[in-house]
Amino acid sequence: MEKTYYRPLLRLDTARPDSALTLAAGWCWFDEVELIRRDAEPEIIPASHLPEDIMLRLCTARAPVAGLRMDAPRIMGILNVTPDSFSDGGQYDLEDAAVARALELREAGADILDIGGESTRPGANEVSEDEEIARTAPVIAALREVDFDTPISIDTRKALVADQALESGADMLNDVSALEFDPAMVEVAQVSGVPICLMHAQGLPEDMQDDPRYSDVLLDVYDYLEDRIALAEAHGVDRAAIIADPGIGFGKTLQHNLALIRGLSLFHGLGCSLLLGTSRKRFIGTIGRAEDAQARMPGSLAVTLAGLGQGVQIHRVHDVAEIAQGVRLWDAITRGYHEEGGQ
Repeated sequence: MEKTYYRPLLRLDTARPDSALTLAAGWCWFDEVELIRRDAEPEIIPASHLPEDIMLRLCTARAPVAGLRMDAPRIMGILNVTPDSFSDGGQYDLEDAAVARALELREAGADILDIGGESTRPGANEVSEDEEIARTAPVIAALREVDFDTPISIDTRKALVADQALESGADMLNDVSALEFDPAMVEVAQVSGVPICLMHAQGLPEDMQDDPRYSDVLLDVYDYLEDRIALAEAHGVDRAAIIADPGIGFGKTLQHNLALIRGLSLFHGLGCSLLLGTSRKRFIGTIGRAEDAQARMPGSLAVTLAGLGQGVQIHRVHDVAEIAQGVRLWDAITRGYHEEGGQ
């Protein structure tokens, strides 16, 4: 039997019909759904016609992530303690600089800090476990020593690195290989019980941009994430602890990236919170005519706002202060501004 996919057509307007359903107890609602099959034209159906299990997946409130409720947008600030990341490599690879930057990101509005010790940019080479641990664990420990109470995510593909980060005070795992690079990662997730983000990538950083191809990028990525979530569940990881990331820029062309961003609401059918990581990426520079990665904040904000309109809960960004300002304005416009004394 041909598989059917359900993409809620999300809206934000305050003029909302009584028949509308709320997406994941968040800020978007929908009363229509795009029904998609691989070998047929899409069809629009009323949300009331959804199968009960799909309706539950779409509407059930998402579990908190590292203590953060998912009924409002969350900003994940990027801290690369690497010499070779694509836009900020070498800026924060010394412990004092990394700690100072983490404090800046918290003050700028980061809800979560994502620390990575291995670049996964296109063409990047693998870093040894020992080197990655030496880059990340001391920074996490130093932050906890200065009472840094913002949740910390460890951005790694390796179980030993993840384990050391958790021992040092990390609260979340972010695996860009969705448990494929190191199968032992699933045990770390299961034993620790912390949230884990599973991301789609086609190929390894060394070769992922050589010639990425898909039958249907939106549906292929959905199927992959559905399979990886099922594998994690089979190993005892609670679906409520899983975040899904379509992996923009990881083995995708510019057109693949745009197709995924247009169709982001499909991924809510996985029943997990979603993470979007597009900050400063090459396609933003190409479309936005910004060759320098550090000049891509306006384009990054534009994509973030598109993600918010499709209900994405977590947004992984470099330019935290600027993105946080944009999100606050978006929130005030779409949901109202209630701060006492506000104009």
